Amino acid sequence: MSTLQISLAVVGVVLLGLIVAYNAWTNRRNTPKRAQPAEGDSRLDDASSRFDPAMDGVDVTNLPPSAPMVDPSLDVAPAQDHVQAPNDLDDAALDALDISPADGSAAAQVPRSAHALQAAAERKLALDALIDAIAPIRLDHVVTGDAALMVQPTTRRAGSKQFRIEGLNEANGQWESVRAGQRYTAFQGGVQLANRLGALNEIEFSEFVSKVQTFADSLSASAELPDMLHEVARGRELDQFASEHDAQLSFVLRPRRAAWSPGYIEQHAATVGFTGAAMPGRMQLPSAVLGHAPLLTLSYDAQAAQADNLDQTAVHDVWLSLDVPQVPRSEEPFARLRQVVQALCEGMDGMLCDQNGYQLLPKVFDPIEADLQKLYDRLDSRDLSAGSMLARRLFN
Repeated sequence: MSTLQISLAVVGVVLLGLIVAYNAWTNRRNTPKRAQPAEGDSRLDDASSRFDPAMDGVDVTNLPPSAPMVDPSLDVAPAQDHVQAPNDLDDAALDALDISPADGSAAAQVPRSAHALQAAAERKLALDALIDAIAPIRLDHVVTGDAALMVQPTTRRAGSKQFRIEGLNEANGQWESVRAGQRYTAFQGGVQLANRLGALNEIEFSEFVSKVQTFADSLSASAELPDMLHEVARGRELDQFASEHDAQLSFVLRPRRAAWSPGYIEQHAATVGFTGAAMPGRMQLPSAVLGHAPLLTLSYDAQAAQADNLDQTAVHDVWLSLDVPQVPRSEEPFARLRQVVQALCEGMDGMLCDQNGYQLLPKVFDPIEADLQKLYDRLDSRDLSAGSMLARRLFN
């Protein structure tokens, strides 16, 4: 073999080695980061980034120069964009929540008995003239809860609005959801004037009237129906106010380098307090107060969360959301959002973006927080404080 042939063979081997090494490096770089193994479990690669809560401050010195920096403002939903909230309460859940205000004490966070929980929930769920059209139903005699339940409408909706029948309990003089074994001296029917799907309209009001009248006739009672034009006008005014003061903040976390696997995301999210939710690809940061809406919601591609091989499934966008009217100001959800963003960016080697994918610096939170405080004040002035049951019903 000539010297030339030997030289060419050596060069070929070197080139082949470089190609193999490059392919291995590329494959490793593009492989989604996986969750860390539990302590003492060495089955997973220990080279993945580990969350360190001691880190403080998002590293913005190495942001790619191609993505522009923008300063977002508080995103208030316009009147025409009524969107169903991701944490929408179904009718069964509405009768099982304790929405007692937080007082900061340990006792406020202790679960109550089932009876006390139900009683507190019903007190908070009472119809309120502030956001409901109410029709009193007069009785000539006491009616049992069992009899009322037999003729009560089977649905709790009039169109897209919540509908409700309440009874005045003979024993305690309190309005409550109709219950078997109780006796009632009066009833009232109500329909919500507005929600995130819009204001009460004439068709929905007519359905409400039909339900109330049928219920009253079945009990040989008389219903005092409110004026349709007046209530529809109230609904439109309330809807206008709600549309101007409805804020749902969303930010996106994206990886700087390798994509994330679902397990990697959920492991880091759990470290900062998130728990699993019923929907795939969704986690929630629970409130410290029993019955309150979650402080924050984390979500990513639901299909990725259900993939066969979660370790090899790549996720490039993680959404962090705060539904402002649903969470009390006293729980400081926005401050918690800032802490979570900082911790996850550090722990997952990620960067903060807005909904359009533009990278954001941490300082953009300051003007948003100032706008939020003004929003909270306006909700308070209307007796629709963020996190209250009335606010949760209206902004739902």
